[in-house]
Amino acid sequence: MSNDDPNHLLIKIAELLEQLKIPYFITGGMAVTVWGRPRFTADIDIIIQMQPKDAETLEKTLSIISEASYVSMEAIKRALNNYGEFNFIDGESGMKVDFWILKNTPFAVSQLKRRKMRSILGKKIYFSSPEDLILSKLIWHKESPTGRQLDDVESILRVSKKRLDFKYLQSWAKKLDLESILNEVIKDSS
Repeated sequence: MSNDDPNHLLIKIAELLEQLKIPYFITGGMAVTVWGRPRFTADIDIIIQMQPKDAETLEKTLSIISEASYVSMEAIKRALNNYGEFNFIDGESGMKVDFWILKNTPFAVSQLKRRKMRSILGKKIYFSSPEDLILSKLIWHKESPTGRQLDDVESILRVSKKRLDFKYLQSWAKKLDLESILNEVIKDSS
């Protein structure tokens, strides 16, 4: 595995999740790079649909990716109980992977159903759809306002505008109380 290209670790993690039959999709900065302008990201964000019975197998599998890798079984269990997050640190590259447990909400279920495959270095990997990535970024911005989230949304709107399902986007924005923010960002990106 290359130490300087996060795509190699991304592929390795995706392959492991597929072997373990754990549904997943990539979100965050890596997904923005697929649907918007390329940008630096310090980690890999993955949303997984995992059952408690899979925790030990996932922990053991992650631990053998490379020497000095780090993952905490206690953190995995806590994330499962709270629909939260746990981290994996790759011992070879030093890169951090944030695993987020898929919440049991209608929007989260829709995100998983609508994930899209994209090719990274010849390997097919599931990513958040561009619409769901926009909505997720707006949710994160609403919870903790930062320019980064809105910049990412504008980037996706500019690069992927022709392939976006605006009816879906507007429908979920209304349900998630994100309409005004979405409309403003759409206007700013035009």
